[in-house]
Amino acid sequence: MVVSLEKHVCHDKKAKVPDQQLVFGRTFTDHMFVADYTAGVGWHDLRIQPYQPLTLDPSAIVFHYGQTVFEGLKAYKSPNGMVRLFRPNLNFERMNESCQRMSMPAIDPEAMLESLIELIKIEKDWIPTAPGTSLYIRPFMIATEGYLGVAPSQKYKFMIILSPVGSYYKEGIAPVKILVENQYVRAVAGGTGTAKTAGNYAASLKAQEKATEEGYSQVMWLDGVERKYIEEVGSMNIFFKIDGKVVTPALNGSILDGITRRSIIDMLRYWEVPVIERRISMEEIREAHRTGKLEEAWGTGTAAVISPIGEFKWQNELFYVNNGQAGELSSRLYDTLTGIQSGQLPDPFGWTIEF
Repeated sequence: MVVSLEKHVCHDKKAKVPDQQLVFGRTFTDHMFVADYTAGVGWHDLRIQPYQPLTLDPSAIVFHYGQTVFEGLKAYKSPNGMVRLFRPNLNFERMNESCQRMSMPAIDPEAMLESLIELIKIEKDWIPTAPGTSLYIRPFMIATEGYLGVAPSQKYKFMIILSPVGSYYKEGIAPVKILVENQYVRAVAGGTGTAKTAGNYAASLKAQEKATEEGYSQVMWLDGVERKYIEEVGSMNIFFKIDGKVVTPALNGSILDGITRRSIIDMLRYWEVPVIERRISMEEIREAHRTGKLEEAWGTGTAAVISPIGEFKWQNELFYVNNGQAGELSSRLYDTLTGIQSGQLPDPFGWTIEF
């Protein structure tokens, strides 16, 4: 389809940060995409404009009742100079699933992908090329109606901003340390755990503060009912290699359906590595560690891609995984997936688009 898209190009360009100095989520490009929604009209006024602050009524529903959703994906510069996106259609489809849960209007995935491509074409010089870097893409939607009533908004903004980034974790591909959370709960089935909505992440901050104080990179959440089954890490889904087989928590209504998670499962099955989606308890991980069967553990997500895990702390007990080193399988997954994303390796799955 052809999108009616206004373009207002910025002539006062920002200075670019050298690739080696990029950190995650601190630098933003010159332009952003914006679309407005009005009940009874639908989405209108699609435009690319200079990156700038927003002006919202203090009573806007997003501030008071948290009606907001977001996504995250990345763009890469391939060796032939073309721009590559990794499975972007899945991000826009998942955004609509989040919108449905949060009583927000659906977007047209095809139109928004076309708009994103036009935005990146304007900003392609912002895509870093150093190893481990990329252009992070943040589509998001907020409720903008000024109304102090607990009801879905009648007005919304959908926006896309771009940020050249380095590694999500300062450790890079080096194994991270994970604190298993026992006190706080992130989500339960029937809640909003499967939606990418801001409240889920706000609810995680207290536990993350505690983990950081103890020297851990992230929190691993247990289920909110029995407090024994593993769900996910703060910004990642999680995988374990136990006695030659890969296991990952099954989607249960409170775990995010990660796009990187899906891709890793597909890659493992393509390689004929046994992979099982099921419930996993911390007692099982403790026993696998005790018997020497816990071979590897890693997290997956758009931001970090693959993050090997070298240590867990649960109930004041430390579990070291693979002597605190990155495992062979997680390293192979990282190298292969980032190679496909960046165009350094062939894409046998048809996951990438190039322009």
